[in-house]
Amino acid sequence: MLSISKRAEAMPLSPIRKLAPLATKAEENGTHVFYLNIGQPDLPTPQVGLDSLKKIDRKTLEYSPSQGFKSYRKKLTKYYEKYDIHLDADDIIITTGGSEAVLFAFMSCLDPGDEIIMPEPGYANYKSFAIAAGATIRTIATTIEEGFSLPKVEEFERLINERTKAIMICNPNNPTGYLYTRREMNQIRDLVKKYNLYLFSDEVYREFIYTGSPYISAFHLEDIEQNVILIDSVSKRYSECGIRVGALITKNDKVKEAVMKFCQARLSPPLLGQIVAEASIDAEEGYAEACYEEYVERRKCLIDGLNRIPGVYSPIPMGAFYTIARLPVDDTEKFCAWCLTDFNYEGQTVMMAPAAGFYITPGSGKNEVRIAYVLKVDELKRALLVLEKALEAYPGKVAVAR
Repeated sequence: MLSISKRAEAMPLSPIRKLAPLATKAEENGTHVFYLNIGQPDLPTPQVGLDSLKKIDRKTLEYSPSQGFKSYRKKLTKYYEKYDIHLDADDIIITTGGSEAVLFAFMSCLDPGDEIIMPEPGYANYKSFAIAAGATIRTIATTIEEGFSLPKVEEFERLINERTKAIMICNPNNPTGYLYTRREMNQIRDLVKKYNLYLFSDEVYREFIYTGSPYISAFHLEDIEQNVILIDSVSKRYSECGIRVGALITKNDKVKEAVMKFCQARLSPPLLGQIVAEASIDAEEGYAEACYEEYVERRKCLIDGLNRIPGVYSPIPMGAFYTIARLPVDDTEKFCAWCLTDFNYEGQTVMMAPAAGFYITPGSGKNEVRIAYVLKVDELKRALLVLEKALEAYPGKVAVAR
């Protein structure tokens, strides 16, 4: 019998999407599902982006340059200047979503057996891309009790060895919503500099920061400019997940040359996606502010509602549009599946992402879920009621001390 590769066997299913068949079946059976599992914004794409599709004046939909259109990359430099990130157009390589940017960064900078240090819980696909590159992720534990803040520098240094090649962060963080402080970012900078490591920094949620704390980009850190590889995407800031346009940004010429080999091998990033993304930079005045204010309302609704449910706890996320919540159940993998197969309240149920899939350490996150607040406030309120009813009915509920 033919076998599949060990790499494929090691590749995990997505904790965000693996319950999708159960949700589909629930809907086929007439149950309305509130999708809290996936970071798919429901806010409108900028009209100028949508209009750009209607105005395409091309006789042929051709390949774009492997690094992306120069006009788009030049326009992006102006966007980043608003965040005090100063780039040349050639520092930016356009990718097929932020996911390809992570994959190409790993493939270009890491050899099989190399190790990446990453806080957990972390975005689940980082593990998948590390497996594809033959690399290993070693994790620094953060806890819900401490709001997922970073531990002291000694915890990082305990993991560093001759195979350590990089640190990976997501700031603001998916899945926790945590925003790294200046002290924490300086701590990371000092480690990167001391041990000459790469710093992979996923910053796709920079628009969504809800506290007075500043956004500290990896490119704001002193003396490690050549070590930084920034990951970005238009999926979240313009509600354009489907156009699959991201970016890998670095000032390291050797890394750029290496990444371009992978870019040329896959030919080009999406032509139509770049047209939409470039137009969207000129979104009407107030677009970003309106999106931001909507997420502020949703965040308050969700976090207040979660913490009113007996036995449920969520820290207050400071950025992005996710939170990790602890539920009074034996196993959220079982609970989330049960919600879709065996439960509905007045014809409705909820779909969430079991948080264990965002941890690498076995057994971690077993009673936690990641929730994306990407529904309107009225829908969130209803989803919270349905979740509360599900917890009351669930046979594997854990008693909570009062």
